[in-house]
Amino acid sequence: MPDPSKAEPADPAKVRSAITSQAGLDSYYGKLRTEVVVAGVSGSVQASLYEGDSRDGSYEMLSGHWLTGEGQVVVPSRFLERTSTEIGDTVRVTYEQQSADLKIVGESFDTSGNQLEIHANMSDFPAARPSTFLVKVPADVSADDYAHELASVVRPLGGDATTMPPDEQKGVILIMQAMAVLLTLMLVAVAGLGVLNSVILDTRERVHDLGVCKAIGMTPRQTVSLVLASVTAIGALGGLLGVPVGYVLHGFVMPVMAHAVGTTMPSSVLDVYGPARLLMLGLGGVVLAVLGALVPAGWAARTLTATALRTE
Repeated sequence: MPDPSKAEPADPAKVRSAITSQAGLDSYYGKLRTEVVVAGVSGSVQASLYEGDSRDGSYEMLSGHWLTGEGQVVVPSRFLERTSTEIGDTVRVTYEQQSADLKIVGESFDTSGNQLEIHANMSDFPAARPSTFLVKVPADVSADDYAHELASVVRPLGGDATTMPPDEQKGVILIMQAMAVLLTLMLVAVAGLGVLNSVILDTRERVHDLGVCKAIGMTPRQTVSLVLASVTAIGALGGLLGVPVGYVLHGFVMPVMAHAVGTTMPSSVLDVYGPARLLMLGLGGVVLAVLGALVPAGWAARTLTATALRTE
């Protein structure tokens, strides 16, 4: 096997030609991750330079739009804050002695960290060459099979082809969602146990009254209905009070969390509670109350009339 450290880099033009000649191609674009110098910013800045139509790899936009042509740059919120710039301003970017004045056309939603990063077109810097080509295949084409066939063509050129590895950011999001689900289940369990404790105490205090009702003909089903009805109003009140408070807190806390990492939240993250979902959350208070009261309601229904009447 040849020494990888001494291997010649693949010619982007030859790799590009191999990609375009391969059957099953939908779209592709080139990308180069590098460092550039931005006027007014101390130190180097991470840059993603794109060749071709990069809309498939675009970030979610907070304002403005993604790259559509030459002379444009997309930056995250923290870049605008640190440089005191805004959309429409022009910044000077230098890559390997080549400088270009780029217009800020979009603000991207980026939570990658404190490192500044910009997105620009490769055509603004003639010396730049793509180090990676990202290929999209149609839905009816197997990505693994396409990558295997393409690899057999580009490996002799010094390149390689493989399917995209799982996105690390998606893995972090899945972990956060799992934690949120676990926390929600814990809160539901605590709320249900609180209702259970309250209903048990209330039912034991009223067991003599339940015995009198049973003596005059109340059935077990009616007994269960009586106990559950006593907590339904409390559950509905909890839902009516809790849902608006939670909605307001969500709109307040999420932007504060985003600001802590140097960005703002897009509307897709904030506007997630529609009327139907809010109604379901409100009814959740009633559901929790009923679930928490089922055990004591069953106990009251099974209690013998004579036992209940002897209880003081």
